[in-house]
Amino acid sequence: MTDTKEILADVPTGLLIGGEWRDASDGATIDVYNPATEEVIASVASASEEDGLAAVAAADKAGPDWAARAPRERAEILRKSFEMLIARKDDLAKLITLENGKALKDAQGEMAYAAEFFRWYAEEAVRNISEFSTAPSGNNKIMVLQQPVGVSLLITPWNFPAAMGTRKIGPALAAGCSVILKPASETPLTALAIAKILEEAGVPPGVVNVIPSSRSGAVCSAILADPRCRKLSFTGSTQVGRILLAEAAKSVVNCSMELGGNAPFLVFADADIDAAVEGAMVAKMRNGGEACTAANRFFVEAPVVEEFAKKFAAAMEALKVGPGLDDGTDLGPMVNAAACRDISALVDDAVGKGAKVVTGGGQQEGVGHFFQPTVLTDVSDDALILNDEIFGPVAPIIAFDSVDEAVARANDTEYGLIAYLYTGDLAKGLAIAERLDAGMIGLNKGVVSDPAAPFGGTKQSGIGREGAHDGMMEFLEKKYIAVSW
Repeated sequence: MTDTKEILADVPTGLLIGGEWRDASDGATIDVYNPATEEVIASVASASEEDGLAAVAAADKAGPDWAARAPRERAEILRKSFEMLIARKDDLAKLITLENGKALKDAQGEMAYAAEFFRWYAEEAVRNISEFSTAPSGNNKIMVLQQPVGVSLLITPWNFPAAMGTRKIGPALAAGCSVILKPASETPLTALAIAKILEEAGVPPGVVNVIPSSRSGAVCSAILADPRCRKLSFTGSTQVGRILLAEAAKSVVNCSMELGGNAPFLVFADADIDAAVEGAMVAKMRNGGEACTAANRFFVEAPVVEEFAKKFAAAMEALKVGPGLDDGTDLGPMVNAAACRDISALVDDAVGKGAKVVTGGGQQEGVGHFFQPTVLTDVSDDALILNDEIFGPVAPIIAFDSVDEAVARANDTEYGLIAYLYTGDLAKGLAIAERLDAGMIGLNKGVVSDPAAPFGGTKQSGIGREGAHDGMMEFLEKKYIAVSW
């Protein structure tokens, strides 16, 4: 196993504000834990409200020059950042595993995905195309420019500490915005390491500021109340998203919100069951189930529910559970003890209401926050696990009898991020996909995320889209100029 000190050797632990690495103004720090051992691996600076406002000032000062730079210049810096991330992807993957817990193979997949956002937006930076037309009356010409929205606060979660940062930083820099990144307190080290790479790639001082903080509410409120902050991009729970939207409303800050999910996974009797199980393993177990895109509710047509459950349980039982950095590990620990408690409560509630445990069922004893891969059947409609985001390696299976029933049950949630369905009939699958109330559909696929595709949901799963050209447009505002000649 790689030595912890070796992984952390070149990782900054201070705040990055205006191109300077510094301690918090009041000296506060955050302890970062390894979820596999429960040991403190590092302490990083914990930003105060004063530090947050200093980051706003630095971003505001650096913003105009960055926005005025040629799109190609911004693109080349992003391209270099991509190349540097790829060159260091193995070390960064180990860092992700160390502070997040996910299996190293998951962390390596995340790094490939994370780096791609810098390459994609290096290509999009030169495609900020303005509009020109003649007014129908003929009285004037209509010119529409796309200009950077301005200083942007980016708040990212702990489950994808690299990808959630690059998915926001990439389009913001491509658009010409300066940013303040507030990473999750559980996983600040990856964000700080990426910020250092951006510096080395040529991002000017103040364009990217990084402020980990254990006082997130107060710090983010102070930033959002500052009139120089004009954009909020948040990825996290719907509950926190609602609070941030209320804060942003006070200053009418432009918002993009990528929130929670409760993804249905539909398996029809005409599906290739082995392929459905393979897809289910990806949709459920990518990142150990700690993903907003994770399949949460498995609706299986009655004639094949027994076969699917048996094969799915066998695949889950075959997973190797252990520290993420160990060779061959398929499932690492959950991020912290609270996560295990929340997952256990959902399983216990379901079992108490009649669900059967096919495999797994609880937290593993001993050191580390490990939870067994779990499959439940005969889950009752009033079980909390069907209504709450599980965020762990638990799969509840429910039988259905008709397409209409499957669609109705899939849509019976306040969330609408993603839905998955497996069928052997493509026309049938596309027709069902149109009826599912979700921003993304996996049709005979267990993973859909791609930097070139628009990522986002409907209902209370969010506002706006990340990725694709749409992602850069979230950091641009239209300016209409009327002119005649």
